[in-house]
Amino acid sequence: MAKAAKEQELNFEQAMDRLEEIVSELEHGDVPLEKAIDLFQQGMKLSQVCGSKLEEVERKIEMIVEEDGELRKKPFDSAESGEPIE
Repeated sequence: MAKAAKEQELNFEQAMDRLEEIVSELEHGDVPLEKAIDLFQQGMKLSQVCGSKLEEVERKIEMIVEEDGELRKKPFDSAESGEPIE
């Protein structure tokens, strides 16, 4: 439980950096099976943390659009933007 709380405390960039480290370590293929399973589980949790943080930010983003000559606030919808999210 302490690990999960610690992962939630990471900011997005820290979580992504740690996730990249885990992926790199697993890609080398010389990790013992038990450690590989542990790393995979950590990676899945970090992936969920990153996804949650992105969803939270997406809910906060508002786009200002012009409709009928007026500027209006509108919730962000990535599907409407037509641009890929990187």
